[in-house]
Parts: sequence; C-alpha cells; structure tokens
Amino acid sequence: MNIDRIHSILDNQEKCDVYYNNRVVWIQGVNNNIAKIGFVDNFEERDVDIQDLYE
Repeated sequence: MNIDRIHSILDNQEKCDVYYNNRVVWIQGVNNNIAKIGFVDNFEERDVDIQDLYE
C-alpha cells in the first residue's frame, strides 16, 4: 500500500478492509512511512511499514 491510499482511507468514511499478516487492522495514524495499526480481533497495537499493509 502507498501513502496516498492510506491518506485516502483515513480522510474518507468509506469502509475498507486493510490487512497486515492476514489479519484485519485499522489504521490509527501515519508518520512518514510508518503506520500505527490496531488489530480488530484484539487490543494489540503495532507500528509497521505502510508497504506491509494491503487491501
């Protein structure tokens, strides 16, 4: 995924499934090329490279 798509997802209210390692996540924020994500199935949070996220 690229930074423009992430900003598009964050700026719009559209529902979009984003994945990291085959798990659904929600993007909490972005700083440069690092996204802070939360996993939908638990309370775990992680900072990951935006290139590792996919739809």
